[in-house]
Amino acid sequence: MALTEKHNVRTALNYWDDPGDGLPPTPIFIGEGKVTNKRPHLPHEFTVTDITGDEDDYRLDTHGFQYCRHKSQEEEGFTSEESIKSVYYEECKELLKDITGASHIHIFNHKVRRGPTQWHHLGFNGKNLANRGPVTRTHVDQSYVGAERRLRWEFPDKQQADELITRRYQIINIWRPIQTILKDPIAVADANSVPDSDLVGAEMVEDGFQGESWVVRHNPHHRWYFKYRMTPEDVLLIKCFDSDTSVARRALHSAFEDPDCRDEESRQSIEVRCLVLYSDSPCVRVHQDPKRGSR
Repeated sequence: MALTEKHNVRTALNYWDDPGDGLPPTPIFIGEGKVTNKRPHLPHEFTVTDITGDEDDYRLDTHGFQYCRHKSQEEEGFTSEESIKSVYYEECKELLKDITGASHIHIFNHKVRRGPTQWHHLGFNGKNLANRGPVTRTHVDQSYVGAERRLRWEFPDKQQADELITRRYQIINIWRPIQTILKDPIAVADANSVPDSDLVGAEMVEDGFQGESWVVRHNPHHRWYFKYRMTPEDVLLIKCFDSDTSVARRALHSAFEDPDCRDEESRQSIEVRCLVLYSDSPCVRVHQDPKRGSR
């Protein structure tokens, strides 16, 4: 039993406001220097449980997320795009290979967040877009359909993509603080507490790529967790997709407000998005046509 004093937080998490008209959620468009996001959400009260001291109890295949300790060689605060892609990407690939046993890691993008929480209400100038703040809406970056779309976008050769989806593949985000996190920490939900019926496929077009993410219907039985005061050596792995249907397949996540830290400096973090590929693991999954909806 962990002896660490817990910092559980009672807070509001924002869930998709389903209008009940049977129509799909409003699409999001990102690109050409602007963001269009008119998707309605409503706050719902939850207690987010601090897992400090119990990190080893949570694993990617059992809960959909995992915390680990990892020191990066990055010394410039992730301010250099060249260094992120040439140095940090390689660190991320090795970390994921060590943890998952995957044969190949393909990184398709990353996001650095340094801005205020409500950055998207401050005008879509270049600075705000470059320093996007935390996302305070419950979501998963890819739906089951969206994951296959992403794989086929990254591997446009049809024969190669057709072969890759016959084997197990995952999408895992590597989330790391740039400075110790107090304001607007990130919460993840136990995959076992979230049935597929709570997830709704939602279109998101970013820089020409037509993806599909999950928005989330409110369910008071969702179980939310976080690690208090994450440092730059604390890494959170968030599973967004797994083609293996026998394990935890996805973890909801969202930034949230800790009332005790409301007046702290804006959060700084980096998130690297990875396709995780296996050379000899048959894919156990239900095939879905990526052109169809997933609700």
